[in-house]
Amino acid sequence: MLANSSQLVLRNINDLRGRVLIVEPVADELGSQLLASGADLSLSCFSTDKAVANQWQHPSIELLFDAKPKFSQPFDTIVIFYPKSKEQLDLTLAQLKTAIDVNSHVFVVGENKGGIKSLASHAQKLGLAANKLDNAKHCLWFMLHGDFAAIKATTASSFNINIADKNLTIYSLPGVFNHGKLDIGTALLLANLPAISHGKVLDFACGNGVIGAVLKLTKPNIDLYCSDISTLATEATKLTLQANELTGTVITADGIPDNPAQFAAIVSNPPFHTGIKTNYAIAEQFIQQSAQRLINKGSLTIVANSHLQYLPILQQCFKQVEIKAKANGFTIYQAFKQ
Repeated sequence: MLANSSQLVLRNINDLRGRVLIVEPVADELGSQLLASGADLSLSCFSTDKAVANQWQHPSIELLFDAKPKFSQPFDTIVIFYPKSKEQLDLTLAQLKTAIDVNSHVFVVGENKGGIKSLASHAQKLGLAANKLDNAKHCLWFMLHGDFAAIKATTASSFNINIADKNLTIYSLPGVFNHGKLDIGTALLLANLPAISHGKVLDFACGNGVIGAVLKLTKPNIDLYCSDISTLATEATKLTLQANELTGTVITADGIPDNPAQFAAIVSNPPFHTGIKTNYAIAEQFIQQSAQRLINKGSLTIVANSHLQYLPILQQCFKQVEIKAKANGFTIYQAFKQ
């Protein structure tokens, strides 16, 4: 199965030539199908998503999986999959400057519902021009032109929160959940953290690291672990912990990291989207994994939009499930392993 955006790339395969870099693609079979197409291409992939990196691992594909990629030479063709946030597109284009020269052809592909319709106006603000070349599968195929070297580098931004009469500095990068501010759901979760004083504690889907930082600040004797599927998120979390002189192990992983084997507590504002679509399979897999990876009497504490049907999923995996708080359209659930 291929995502619609990947199908549009294949439909325009004649636009691809020479050394081709696919940027932030979907976790599907596009890489294998490009290789099997018979086109004379040298294929590379750059992604900040662990699930995508796993999917694109292939002996014939150069894989760059890093928050700060380094390119040894320019590419003939670059295909960028339009991200969920415009700010991440700015970051990606700035990261790609050394991968682009005057002979490079740069394309952007994305779903109409994902915001790509505004690409032309966005590109203009960056000093670029975007020409629409194709429209199919509810997706668009653009070519970008202009002075890519003039695009300004994007750096991490920060904001402050006050917890337990202490000021915490939180760092964030474009593409990280709720970039640049504390979201309402996480704020409610921070007011309802589990009563745990020691043991291995996991901040799952850590984003900018705010949950992990508050856990370590208020419960200094815990052994903190923070994980996320995105290298942008884990990079932001490292910056957050460093800025506040807090210790923790930060891991980029698709799902709960393999090590350590068990946790005394897992805390999360978990993702529930695949791209722009709600996907309960993500939450269900995470909750099932949590039940397996917690020690006896260990706890799982999560926040979710109240309209999402998490309670039945939790009750299938845990015998004891409590609703700890409800406010502003969010619910805090706490489940215990017995």
